[in-house]
Amino acid sequence: MGYREVYSAWQADPEGFWMQAAGAIDWERKPSKALFDDKAPIYEWFSDGMVNTCWNAVDRHVLAGRGDQIAIQHESPITLSTKGITYRQLQERVASLAGALRMRGVEKGDRVIIYMPMIPEALEAMLACARLGAIHSVVFGGFAANELAVRIDDCQPKAIIAASCGLEPNRVVHYKPLLDAAIDMAQHKPEFCVIFQREQEVAKLVEGRDFNWHGFQYGVKPAECVPVEGNHPAYILYTSGTTGQPKGVVRHTAGHLVALQWSMTNIYNIAAGDRFWAASDVGWVVGHSYICYGPLIAGATTVVFEGKPVGTPHPGVFWRIIQNHRIKSFFTAPTALRAIRREDPEGEWIRRYKLHDLQALFLAGERADPDTVKWAQEHLGVPVVDHWWQTETGWAIAANPIGIETLPTKLGSPSVPMPGYDVQVLDEAGHPVPAGTLGAIAVKLPLPPGTLPGLWNAETRFRKSYLEHFPGYYETGDAGYIDEDGYLYIMARTDDVINVAGHRLSTGAMEEVLASHPAVAECAVIGVADSLKGQSPVGFLCLKAGVATPHEQVAREVVKLVRDKIGPVAAFKSACVVDRLPKTRSGKILRATMAKIADGEPFKTPATIDDPAILDEIREALAGLGYPEAAKAG
Repeated sequence: MGYREVYSAWQADPEGFWMQAAGAIDWERKPSKALFDDKAPIYEWFSDGMVNTCWNAVDRHVLAGRGDQIAIQHESPITLSTKGITYRQLQERVASLAGALRMRGVEKGDRVIIYMPMIPEALEAMLACARLGAIHSVVFGGFAANELAVRIDDCQPKAIIAASCGLEPNRVVHYKPLLDAAIDMAQHKPEFCVIFQREQEVAKLVEGRDFNWHGFQYGVKPAECVPVEGNHPAYILYTSGTTGQPKGVVRHTAGHLVALQWSMTNIYNIAAGDRFWAASDVGWVVGHSYICYGPLIAGATTVVFEGKPVGTPHPGVFWRIIQNHRIKSFFTAPTALRAIRREDPEGEWIRRYKLHDLQALFLAGERADPDTVKWAQEHLGVPVVDHWWQTETGWAIAANPIGIETLPTKLGSPSVPMPGYDVQVLDEAGHPVPAGTLGAIAVKLPLPPGTLPGLWNAETRFRKSYLEHFPGYYETGDAGYIDEDGYLYIMARTDDVINVAGHRLSTGAMEEVLASHPAVAECAVIGVADSLKGQSPVGFLCLKAGVATPHEQVAREVVKLVRDKIGPVAAFKSACVVDRLPKTRSGKILRATMAKIADGEPFKTPATIDDPAILDEIREALAGLGYPEAAKAG
């Protein structure tokens, strides 16, 4: 069966389709049906089934005789260490930690915050919570104390599991003082904390509240898996809210299991015994779905990587790991690939390694610009699959499902909708627009299993954020179009569609043109206020390593390129070269913040920003172009 047949099978019988997919999961009690729609537009999946995530991710593989297979492969080029943990070892470690948490009173429904770097213990903490039916909330390690405090107050954890420190290429990030400060700030106080002491920094423990990871587990009885209802929350993952208050995305247990199992097989082409690597962080949704749960549910080996795409120690580190661990499917963010390409434009580092086992490279997190995709296709010689999804959905909305069939790649497109997602492009009034027309991307309700049923303790906000603007649809917040072949193009966040003299233009289309310039490694386009035209576009360019062309010349050339390829309608006249772009730690470019700087508007530095100093660099570059004053003058 090809993609079209599979998608049509879901359309014809969604209930039958998802019940069949649920057959790949071990149930304590099978669900009586797939969709529970009695509270529409709030939907649930497999609600009356009983199931345990940890059993499906760990124990069943040991039972199936694959206990000696590596489950987690840890690679830390920062500490120069590598370590494999088998499924049997993982089962022992997770059951022990779960037993210790249970002894201290953690049980089904309790919340536990996890605040850890990229070490296997982070996954063990997640799985130990899942084993007990406790609801974990992973907070990106090294997040500021205030951000952590907000999350403590929102989900009110019984316990916090943390590490003493995280490691960056050139510094130690002191987690424990951040944790102490956050607990001081928060109204809610956890009953206890468990601290994994790393040898790079041993943290000071608070008597009576803090326990050492190993001492905490000494002499405890290992815990068995606790079956939970299908609609029991597996975790809460906070995504930055535009209002400042983060949104706690909830993931229900059964739908999460079914969707991840289906996606591992059909999208990533990964089966039990295969080796899969998602180069992300457990603090983000990719880390939840495809570092921790997805690969382990599928019985694959997953890589936990503590390092950077460049600088730890060189731009070949990804390819070295893919070679050494015979990775079959690799998943990273376009921003990581652009960083490598910037340092290694000719792909010399790629040629140093034997990548025979690699079958596909997957990209997500930011729009994959066609030039970066072409570079990867050329140097890796495997399908490069841009796919599109969100923290809220937990797995791909649109992808090239290479486990079903490898569809033709169209540059700039994450390919086609996956089963469960009826994707539509709507105008402002909520009416579908013709093929090729830019509009708001929405998904017809119900969303498939594994997607968010709501926000933690915030149903009104959930309805307002996602359901009210287009009744009967989930609003993605992204803008784009669908072509005549049904391929989807994500061009920008809805907020990044700019209005130039009445023409709605996507920043993504302009960025595509800028990125095609041979000197440009990475770029961003923002809309700035213009008293005459409403908005005008401004481009920011990061150049490839070794480019000797004067910056002003490159800026002039890209202005001409946009004029030639999009036309005068874009009114693209300003571009400047910068060393780097402001990004979140997960690699998303902070275009809205850049626009506020250009317009001279007040803004709050996003909590997720990788390095706040970059904003001063952007401010300086904009001043060189005459902003914000120019914006006011028109």
